[in-house]
Amino acid sequence: MKKLFIIPLVILITLLLIKRKDMTWRQSFLKTVYPLIMLKSKWFPNEKSAQLNSKGIQPAISFYTLQATANNGIVVDFNTFKRKKVLIVNTASDCGFTAQYDELETLYQRYKDKLVIIGFPANDFKQQEQKDDVSIAEFCKINFGVTFLLMQKSHVKGPEQNTVFQWLTHPEQNGWCNQQPLWNFSKYIINEEGVLVAFFAHTVSPLDKEILQLIP
Repeated sequence: MKKLFIIPLVILITLLLIKRKDMTWRQSFLKTVYPLIMLKSKWFPNEKSAQLNSKGIQPAISFYTLQATANNGIVVDFNTFKRKKVLIVNTASDCGFTAQYDELETLYQRYKDKLVIIGFPANDFKQQEQKDDVSIAEFCKINFGVTFLLMQKSHVKGPEQNTVFQWLTHPEQNGWCNQQPLWNFSKYIINEEGVLVAFFAHTVSPLDKEILQLIP
């Protein structure tokens, strides 16, 4: 009988310990188990998880002609990113990979003199971003201290795909890459000359050595 009492008690205490004040139970649980999720990804890598522009193929349409609307409603002209590397990532608040917000912010703080990080919140994968723009910004700031650039919520795939992700996923625009986001937190890296140099899946940490090698 004692065991029947102790087991539920241990589970309850564990749940209380992992619960974050400004997160739902689901979000708290996913943040806690994120290291295990990434460990599985390392053990069973996807062949599409990393794709590089090894031939240095130039884009047919300039990256610097693009625009997008930031979370605060201001239109951002991408020609302001010249001479910096840019990492673009589709994000979501209720995903097993949401803890990558922490790693993205760490990456940004480490290299923000030479790197722009742009998050594109999207509800395109299993309805995992149902918040509005104000709530998304608040969630990211409170729980992950996000200071890198967040855009307004939009679609990153499908018929309503935003123009930035059209460029990222159509070789007739970027020159070579046709890889749609595989899930939330897929990453695309553009170099200082506006060339798309790499795609990394959600299973690759923003602090992975393959990504870090492309930043300096």
